[in-house]
Amino acid sequence: MKVLDDMMQKLKPKADGKFPLAYTVWDGMYTFLFVPGHTNKNGVHIKDGIDLKRTMVMVIIALIPALLFGIYNVGHQHFLAVGNVLQDAHVCEMFWDKFIFGALKVLPLIIVSYGVGLGIEFVFAAFNKHSIQEGFLVSGMLIPLIVPVDVPLWMVAVATIFAVIIGKEVFGGTGMNIVNVALTARAFLFFAYPTKMSGDEVWVSTTLEEGQQLVDGFSGATPLAKAVEGGTEALNNMNASVMESFIGFIPGSIGETSTLAIGLGALLLLITGIASWRIMLSTIVGGYVMAMLFNLWGANPFMELSPIHQLVIGGFAFGAVFMATDPVTGSQTNTGKYIYGFLIGVFAIMIRVFNPAYPEGMMLAILFMNIMAPLIDHYVVEANIKRRLKRVSVNA
Repeated sequence: MKVLDDMMQKLKPKADGKFPLAYTVWDGMYTFLFVPGHTNKNGVHIKDGIDLKRTMVMVIIALIPALLFGIYNVGHQHFLAVGNVLQDAHVCEMFWDKFIFGALKVLPLIIVSYGVGLGIEFVFAAFNKHSIQEGFLVSGMLIPLIVPVDVPLWMVAVATIFAVIIGKEVFGGTGMNIVNVALTARAFLFFAYPTKMSGDEVWVSTTLEEGQQLVDGFSGATPLAKAVEGGTEALNNMNASVMESFIGFIPGSIGETSTLAIGLGALLLLITGIASWRIMLSTIVGGYVMAMLFNLWGANPFMELSPIHQLVIGGFAFGAVFMATDPVTGSQTNTGKYIYGFLIGVFAIMIRVFNPAYPEGMMLAILFMNIMAPLIDHYVVEANIKRRLKRVSVNA
């Protein structure tokens, strides 16, 4: 490592030189490779001996199971659509063909997301004369994982620009944003280009080689869309059982289909203490309770879908683990985290069921609760103050 350190020191440009962007890029690379020799003096949301880059890298590691499974599933769904493999074929059949096809589809999305997002971060850091902020290390991976596989690259670039500038930089940068950056990008795509973010044709890449054609009767509908149409019966018709949805061999956003892979990432985040177990648990409880209440009502087939099935389809699990637990935009108080997470789960299922136009209610639920999180914390703190004042007056 000393050789690499010496090489980086030789390449170090002057901080006050003619090209401030050069120093900004160098500083970002150097502090990524080596632990910084200084500490933050102002307000930050990480209050630990570990620096922010290492925290972000740990989240990226937690995302790897969902990423790898997503890459495989993109290829799997494609070869199912063109009839090269059967629905009941063994998982290892054409494994590398599926994985390579998926990688060729997913990696460009990741490259565009990081290239555009980090480019904006570098420019803002040089303009404001501060070090590169590390928040986009995670957002740059999240954005490709929460979009359909065939979304055009230029749309990903535009959405990333919007999310970084409007969702974060206007508020002061990393640690100051009030809404989740990755979900801001997805919301922008959802409302600006709805035909590329919803419908049966966007979830499965049907790019065909010469001479190939789609299997007769093929539908790229997600289990969530089928559930909206006809509840459990419609899901059974597409062989999307609870277990199938849990494992993830279903159409959907790249990184959101496998609750199993997401669970592995959640385990790492909980063991390392990076993500809040209070938010994860309360989000799941809130979603389960809301789904159970709809089961009792049963006004339409979607309401009759079992609570467990509601939790393993769509982006519920991914949102609960990687989005709701964002330490910047979520509640900061322990009591507030329970309230915040519970309401996310409740609103996610409520939006799904009551408004089929927005079947992926997790996005809107988290963004709404991002806005409400400071208010929740305010009332939690006020309640604590009143309780303590009352205790003091009684003892006096």
